Amino acid sequence: MEQPQRKQNPLETEPIGRLIRRYSIPTALTLMVNYLYNIVDQIFVGQGVGVTGMAATNVAFPLTIVTIALALMIGDGCAANMSLCLGRRQQEEADRTASHTVTLLVAAGVFLAVAGSLFARQIVLLFGATETAFQASLDYTRIIVWGLPFLLFSSALTAIIRADGNPKYTMKCMILGAVINTVLDPVFIFGLHMGVVGAAIATVIGQVAAGGLCLVYLRRLQSVRIRRAWLRPTAALTGRIFKLGIPSFLTQIMTAAVQVTMNNLMTRYGAQTAYGGDVALSVYGMVMKVYQIAHAMFVGVSSATQPINGYNFGAKRYDRVRATYRMAATIALVVSVGWFAVYQLFPRAIGTLFVSGDPVYLDACQHIFRVYMLAFFLYGIHMATSSFFQGIGRPVQALAIPLVRQAVVLIPLALLLSQAFGFNGALLAAPIADVVSFLLSLALVLREFRRWKKQGWLS
Repeated sequence: MEQPQRKQNPLETEPIGRLIRRYSIPTALTLMVNYLYNIVDQIFVGQGVGVTGMAATNVAFPLTIVTIALALMIGDGCAANMSLCLGRRQQEEADRTASHTVTLLVAAGVFLAVAGSLFARQIVLLFGATETAFQASLDYTRIIVWGLPFLLFSSALTAIIRADGNPKYTMKCMILGAVINTVLDPVFIFGLHMGVVGAAIATVIGQVAAGGLCLVYLRRLQSVRIRRAWLRPTAALTGRIFKLGIPSFLTQIMTAAVQVTMNNLMTRYGAQTAYGGDVALSVYGMVMKVYQIAHAMFVGVSSATQPINGYNFGAKRYDRVRATYRMAATIALVVSVGWFAVYQLFPRAIGTLFVSGDPVYLDACQHIFRVYMLAFFLYGIHMATSSFFQGIGRPVQALAIPLVRQAVVLIPLALLLSQAFGFNGALLAAPIADVVSFLLSLALVLREFRRWKKQGWLS
């Protein structure tokens, strides 16, 4: 049973740059494809239904973020604990972790589908639907909730399959789901004239295909085994999984909370501008969906470092952990600067992909992109740093960064500044939060490395 653990693990021996590339690219592409479900919906809905239809998909989008938040808490927590256990040569504990996770995912998936169906009306109102977009939002939401369990499976199992050493598998699964969605969207929206309902059905079919294929992989796991005797969760191990996964959860759930807050502020204060409430709501939702593509790249890099950091920290290879963080932070900064340039230089071109020929809509795109993303060139560092702490089993520090950025700074500032400066005040909260989280991340990671030097772990 212990024999496979005597072999040297590539996480301990291969060049760090090669490992990050191997793990980050499939993971980033998997998440990008995941978010493309909603972007494709919005493009087709925007071209086929218009601004009201786009507002409907935007209202429902926080449900996707909440689902991915639960998936990352369970999946990242499982993967982090698996990597730490394997680095310490604790094979049985790694097997128990994977087995627990299967039960947690099934329970969470059932909860999402049932709760989303029962409370769809309340969810739509909470998430900021305007009066004109309410019915379309409700119709869309009532359908997509039945695809959420499969979105949960594919998103969570991405981390576990990545930790198992096969990140390309989930990329292929998600690409298949995206292709199905992309093919069916125009058929249902334009061919069958089903509008937002057709977009929702296409999304669910794609998610079922991707999630089902990820579930199939559980029988092919190489580094751990799913055992029936360990499917029943215990409080201790479940708590450990959640403890390691809670930073990922809160990063995503705070993103959902930010969007819900901003949806309501866009509806309220956008109505006082030349853009109007529906346009402001639609554009902000579109901006957040485009932002998720950039976000997927950061998650890809940071998630790729988790098994590297976890294994090497467990194996007491602290020099490789520090080198991994430095490389991940450098990559994150480069990606941040690149996306900052895109957001500042091409906002109208991006907006045209969704709605063309509407000058008011395109003016709103330019204004919202440029103000909301004003400090995006600093964005990636806080994600790389939070993932670093999560990988080495320091959830308090990992948790502090997303909490401060979104719960302590962004949401309260958006509420306060919007009262003082209206529409622009709400938008300016984001770049201020980016600067604060960048400074906090640097302070925490520098203090951690100084502690390692005092312990004699680093030269």
